Amino acid sequence: MSARRVAVAAPHHEATAAARQAVQAGGNALDAALAAAAVLTVVYPHQCALGGDLIAVVREPDGAVHAVVSVGAAAAGIDADAIRAAHERMPGRGPLAVTVPGVVAGWQTLEGLGATLPLSSALTEAARIAEEGTAVSAGMRRALLANADLLRTDPGSRAAFFDEDGQPLAEGTRWRQPALAHTLRTLADDPSALYTGELAGTLAAGLQKLGSPITAGDLAAHRAETTTPVSRTIGGVTWYAAPAPSQASALLAVLGDDAGRPSAELLERSIRVAQARDALLADPRVAEVDLGRFTGAAEGTDVFAPLTGPGVPRPQGDTVAVTAVDDEGRAVTLIQSVFQSFGAGLLEPETGIVLHSRGSAFSLDPEHPAFLRPGARPPHTLSPTVAVGDDLVLALGCQGGRAQPWILSQVAGDLTDPGSDAAEILGRDRWVFGARDIGADEPTLVVEHGSVADDLAAVAAAAGLHTVARGAQWDEAGHVQVSRLAGGALSTASDPRADGAAEIVAGPAA
Repeated sequence: MSARRVAVAAPHHEATAAARQAVQAGGNALDAALAAAAVLTVVYPHQCALGGDLIAVVREPDGAVHAVVSVGAAAAGIDADAIRAAHERMPGRGPLAVTVPGVVAGWQTLEGLGATLPLSSALTEAARIAEEGTAVSAGMRRALLANADLLRTDPGSRAAFFDEDGQPLAEGTRWRQPALAHTLRTLADDPSALYTGELAGTLAAGLQKLGSPITAGDLAAHRAETTTPVSRTIGGVTWYAAPAPSQASALLAVLGDDAGRPSAELLERSIRVAQARDALLADPRVAEVDLGRFTGAAEGTDVFAPLTGPGVPRPQGDTVAVTAVDDEGRAVTLIQSVFQSFGAGLLEPETGIVLHSRGSAFSLDPEHPAFLRPGARPPHTLSPTVAVGDDLVLALGCQGGRAQPWILSQVAGDLTDPGSDAAEILGRDRWVFGARDIGADEPTLVVEHGSVADDLAAVAAAAGLHTVARGAQWDEAGHVQVSRLAGGALSTASDPRADGAAEIVAGPAA
């Protein structure tokens, strides 16, 4: 019997190396993804952390597909009226933006879906790297420079991410995280310790000291959800995406019945679906969420207010995607995040945990379905997807904040072609649109390189968007990761915009 082979892609080379190690120890695609995910919380703290959330889509070899939604809720004791009295919109950073972290509970759930190695092995390797140190990547250096003023205001972040001269760590600098290493070793012994017990108590006390209303009871109440994904079949390929509060259904609506639409038509559909998402997306546990209206918006039959640059924070460097597919047909797309770069701009010093800012996505409008409520989960940008067709299993995900569905829609159709070059597709120029979420003062369409094509400019103008052409690839156009089993052959690619790597790894001989 031949050795298992796994294709894996991640946005940092040390994460891919951890995945390789897991496969060589006998792991499958789930083990590879978990190994990479754990290491990413160490080496990419500007994009993900133990203090963030996780959403994933998993396909089993027998064809069953699951969505794992581990999205943390607002504190049970949060006072929405007091926040409304003091703020026009939810704070983008700081303690009020912190919700319960879901990532570790998500890892535990993924382990139970068919991993062959214990989660402790992934956490132990991540702890080793945190203890021994890792080099500051180019992407992290960019994020440090962009967020230096914010991070200097937080003692935990300042101690972790600045040198002895008070300057942001330089690219290539080896930096160590002893508190985080200790936390990871504690979790290796008992992953539930983040939610109950001494570690949870330490984190809750640290959160309250930072000004967060989250308590030990809020941590203990968290549960990851395993549920049925939403799906749509296009040209013989079925696309599976996470349900609300994820926005991933927007990708299925944009793709419609033709995943190979011309770029201008794709942009027009994306803008309409973005309008619907801004009006509708919420936690289905506390509000009615009719995701079918995303499709109506894409087709122009359900009209929403034009884009006006909603008051959302800029999630620069917000997310990591990990994809893995093995030759048994098992596939996972795992996305974990801190939302804005370095999340809330807070690092709890006793645990070494960077805290996310997902609460900033709540609305303070009592008429909006995503109005801030105690115990509610915020609308979520994470948009993992798995596609399955005849002799095709495709795992696809990306960084990119609110633009994730439109980023993925520009590569999805071509990636279903078994003969396509995944690396070439990910290297093509892309467009994104938004306002504050892409660093623009007003609704804007941004195109990488060259000039904006006339048909794209016309669609943008009709939607009230300005157009800008950049001279190079940029982070906000997404860090796409893809792994694929097509025609019996594995392939994989990592987006050139990140610091990542993709590999096909053979396990031990059976």
